[in-house]
Amino acid sequence: MALMHHLSTSISSSSSAFLGQNAFNSRTQKVSVPVKNRGIPRCVATPPTEKTVYKTKVSRNENMAKLQAGYLFPEVARRRAAHLLKYPDAQVISLGIGDTTEPIPEVITAAMEKRSHALSTLEGYSGYGAEQGEKQLRAAIASTFYRDLGIAEDDIFVSDGAKCDISRLQVLFGSRVTMAVQDPSYPAYVDSSVIMGQTGQFQKDEEKYGKIEYMKCTPENGFFPDLSTVARTDVIFFCSPNNPTGAAATREQLTRLVQFAKDNGSIIVYDSAYALYMSDDNPRSIFEIPGAKEIAIETSSFSKYAGFTGVRLGWTVVPKELLFSDGFPIAKDFNRIVCTCFNGASNIPQAGGLACLSPEGLKAMYGVIDFYKENTNIIMDTFTSLGFNVYGGKNAPYVWVHFLVEARGMCSVRFLRRPTWLLLLAAVLDLAVKVLLGLVPLVTGAMS
Repeated sequence: MALMHHLSTSISSSSSAFLGQNAFNSRTQKVSVPVKNRGIPRCVATPPTEKTVYKTKVSRNENMAKLQAGYLFPEVARRRAAHLLKYPDAQVISLGIGDTTEPIPEVITAAMEKRSHALSTLEGYSGYGAEQGEKQLRAAIASTFYRDLGIAEDDIFVSDGAKCDISRLQVLFGSRVTMAVQDPSYPAYVDSSVIMGQTGQFQKDEEKYGKIEYMKCTPENGFFPDLSTVARTDVIFFCSPNNPTGAAATREQLTRLVQFAKDNGSIIVYDSAYALYMSDDNPRSIFEIPGAKEIAIETSSFSKYAGFTGVRLGWTVVPKELLFSDGFPIAKDFNRIVCTCFNGASNIPQAGGLACLSPEGLKAMYGVIDFYKENTNIIMDTFTSLGFNVYGGKNAPYVWVHFLVEARGMCSVRFLRRPTWLLLLAAVLDLAVKVLLGLVPLVTGAMS
């Protein structure tokens, strides 16, 4: 109000006078003030000033507007947090992003600790490293995971995680390529394609984006797409063992996939982040398939093996044999992307990665993997005993459970929004009781 604003301004300008009576001037003054109206003064409201929001003249990336709601896992986490806020004593079994829970083996953290302390010495300090990763680590990755496969250390680019490399690869490919993806699949493949402008609008009736080739993977086809029905695309994203179904492609299936890519002149981006979980005699790398070096890129990560979800360390393999249509080596362009957008993985996690690949580190990693696989078996046994059809689990820390609600065409997000999610709660009740009683530990899988 105008009058009150005037008074407060006057008071604040001489506020020190109110700190004590001695501050007042005790001299009495006679002041003659002409009075015209002895009525009570009224407070006159000042009309509210309309707040003008400043806007730049830069248009929003129209592709960002295509994205549906939030990214899946933050949205699940938001709902979980809201539930806990309302019910703080609730015991929640999270079915959102699969994070690791077991501590990183000490043989690995000790190496990171040593590297960290060395940075405080003149002899051990290092600044920027090679954008492609430290030579010793690249050599260890090549000899550990790609021995006898013709992959050299300079084909390997060490990074801050496979998920980051997926986005860098999208920058490499640009907005004009077409892409195919397993259905279902890890959402980062699709969302990064949307952001890059490779897709059409979201089709709500089908809950899919236009211009993406969705390769249906179901129990009926063994979770491997019928390639005779798949249209030709420039890029094919393929994850094996798969996130989220847990299915692992056989050697014969991957041989067909490689031939399919060759016949169409396509590039496979092969996500092998769960390769060490493999129990069957299935390929752990796409490069085990003859001819794959001419059509494939492979990404992987330490997140799933050593608990590096928060440490962040992964790698991407781009063989020299992989060429664009004009004959230019793809590795050279990816190297330029890495050098432009990235200053290399942190030197401390790289020390941890090197320790992971030592004999002691490999033994410790396999111990962690066995722990998670044991929990996966418990989950599978629980759902199976309750009469559900259960898939995956054997070659990955993921269990794919068939609910009758799927027959009505309801996606998993809608399913969890509706009261039918109680079916899921009932299905894991037996397992939850065991967890709460401390009879078994419970973990989720891990995402890139």
